[in-house]
Amino acid sequence: MQNFIEAFVLGIVEGLTEFLPVSSTGHLLLLGHFLGFESNGKTFEVLIQLGAILAILLVYFRRLLDIALRLPTDPSARRFVLGVLIAFLPAAVIGAILHGFIKTVLFNPFIVCCTLIAGGLILLVVDELELQEKHADATTFPLPMYFKIGLIQCLAMIPGVSRSGSTIVGAMLLGASKRAAAEFSFFLAMPTMAGAFAYDLLKNYKTLTFDDGVLIVIGFVAAFFAALIVVRSFLDFVSKRGFAPFAWWRIIVGMVGLAGLWIVG
Repeated sequence: MQNFIEAFVLGIVEGLTEFLPVSSTGHLLLLGHFLGFESNGKTFEVLIQLGAILAILLVYFRRLLDIALRLPTDPSARRFVLGVLIAFLPAAVIGAILHGFIKTVLFNPFIVCCTLIAGGLILLVVDELELQEKHADATTFPLPMYFKIGLIQCLAMIPGVSRSGSTIVGAMLLGASKRAAAEFSFFLAMPTMAGAFAYDLLKNYKTLTFDDGVLIVIGFVAAFFAALIVVRSFLDFVSKRGFAPFAWWRIIVGMVGLAGLWIVG
């Protein structure tokens, strides 16, 4: 029963943090470490992301369906889909090559705390910059810009960096508005997280037990409903308040995590 409760709590945390620039994986690793929650092959933290994927698919269903229906006749729709695939490609290649190294070396609470703090400081700086906003629509970025954002996203393979944080900051530095940068982060999350889910499941499904499956389902459901709340409100919040609140949250969590590691290990 304790494992079920922990899986539910971790699923809530995953859903609440996946699309915020605070690193969901970093939060899961830290919380799991202090709870004593150990998943088989660190698969739980990756597989429950499917809940967040389905949440964003539900919220953007009409828009995605419209793009899909326009693909045969609309060059702009085809160009946007190509842009998402171009942005996804670097993470797909590098993630496959470094999968083992990431899981065995980088999934480390100390690394997470350091990257949370560093990422928070960078987010504070970027939030204060007077950046020129040349692109207000996430579906019309130049193709080279999509690829550059995809390269920047690869930094998030280091737990604590944040996939959404790296793509949002990268897009803003390349000329996107805050809202457009956050929205493209949503779009890019779909193939990236789906790819990570499929690859991790393929690598580890033989080692998963029935109990592992139950915990993953609990985490998945919790992540789905928590992510729904975030996806529906995040864009408006960012447009009005910026990223400073998330930056300070990252710094606080990182410092508390370091203190916890020093005290209890």
